[in-house]
Amino acid sequence: MNAVIASGAGFLAAVLWVDLMFDVQVQRRGPDRASDEVLVSLAAYYRRVMTGAWPMNWVTPSVAALTLAAILIQIVQGWHPLWVGLGSLALALVVIGLALGRTWRNAVRLGQAVDLPEVQTRLAVDIYRDHMICLAAMLLLVGLQVATSYQF
Repeated sequence: MNAVIASGAGFLAAVLWVDLMFDVQVQRRGPDRASDEVLVSLAAYYRRVMTGAWPMNWVTPSVAALTLAAILIQIVQGWHPLWVGLGSLALALVVIGLALGRTWRNAVRLGQAVDLPEVQTRLAVDIYRDHMICLAAMLLLVGLQVATSYQF
């Protein structure tokens, strides 16, 4: 089960890495807002991946759901100490909760490019911060599963 969980979390980390390659553009923003070029780039990217990539835009949430299910199976089956499963569950829920609670909505809104540039900048900065948190959590989840997959 460790391999399934680590693979799912690794896939999600890779998706976050790709998102962050676009998100880092907001680091070069001015004191008030990002440049029009950056906002156009981010809006086009998020429009494409959030709404324009059907049915592929369902792969990431599907992998997240399968990874979560595998973690729950790991906990119920008791194959590892409970702290491994509960730690994995906590990390996965941080990512899934953040994605469902804020990041997905912000990315769809940014992709629509209908807000004022200052609002788009705030959305982009929030997405960037969320993705950094999620990447750290997914890498910790991969590390936890890999580190506990071997019998010493």
